Parts: sequence; structure tokens; C-alpha cells
Amino acid sequence: MSQYLLPLHIIFIVTWFAGLFYIVRLFVYHTEAEKKPEPEKSILQAQYKIMEKRLWYGITWPSAILTYVFGFWLAYSMFGFNIPAWLLIKLCFVFGLTLYQLQNQVIFSKLQKNKITWSSGQLRMWNELATIFLVAIVFIVTMQDKLSWIWGVLGILIFGFMMWGAIAIYKRAREKNEKKPE
Repeated sequence: MSQYLLPLHIIFIVTWFAGLFYIVRLFVYHTEAEKKPEPEKSILQAQYKIMEKRLWYGITWPSAILTYVFGFWLAYSMFGFNIPAWLLIKLCFVFGLTLYQLQNQVIFSKLQKNKITWSSGQLRMWNELATIFLVAIVFIVTMQDKLSWIWGVLGILIFGFMMWGAIAIYKRAREKNEKKPE
């Protein structure tokens, strides 16, 4: 049975991240629909609510739960209660990812009630945080004890700032294109 744990864990990690990446994109589109004239606004937002609900409760939450189930089962089968340091650090990032998901739950709940509290730009930035978690977790798992934690944390911070810088450049270019006369 233990040979199936790793593939199952990886499958649900992939679907969890897919759900996290896509849900925030839907939040962006849902938020941007607020600026549309009626009836387009109402039609789009109603459709986004349906899509968000199906993705959130049909894929993202079940995948998160199954990632934890198979992950802890796998860790116990491999290490028992003698958990290596790299795995503890990975679990800290997974905990951070879970906090990210819980904040997405708050955003989701508000959008389901037509309460828009984040701008599309803020949501675009927020969406990149999942990428930073993904990069950090993959590097920790693949490098394990070979990675200097100081350089690893520094690398993650640099990667995060580079992503946010790229988003700022994209935003400026997008705003510039929107202001061009047609």
C-alpha cells in the first residue's frame, strides 16, 4: 500500500494548487465584472459565483484535505515519529499555504454575497503568493538536507520580489494599453 501513497499525495498536491491558482483568477474576473454595465455585470457575476463554488468545494477543498491525509500517512510510513528537519520546514510552508487557502475562503464567502473588498490588482498580487509557496515547497522536498536554509530563504524572498516586480510592470503596461485610443 505504501507505494501508492506518494503518487496519491502528488496528485492531490497538483489538484490543490490548480484549484488555488484558478480560484483567485476567478476572483479577479468576478471583481472586474463589477465595472461592467447591467445586465452584463449581473450575468457575469452570477456565472462566476457558480464556477467559484464548483471549483472551491468540488476540487480545491477536497484536494487540500486529501493532500494532508496522504501526506501525513506517507510521512508516518517513511519516518514514523522521527521527522527530519527538512520535512518540518516543508510543513511550515504547507501550514502557510493552508492559511492562504483560509484567506481565500474569506474572499470567496464575500464574493458569494456580492461584497467586493479586494481590487483586481490586489487579487493579482495575492495570486502570486501560491506560486511562492509552490516554489519553496518543491525546492525543500527535492533538495532536502542539501540546501542551505539561509540561501534557500533568501532565494525564495528574491523570487517573490521578482514576481511582484513583474506584476507591477505588467500592470503598468496593461494600464498604458487601456488608455490608448482605438
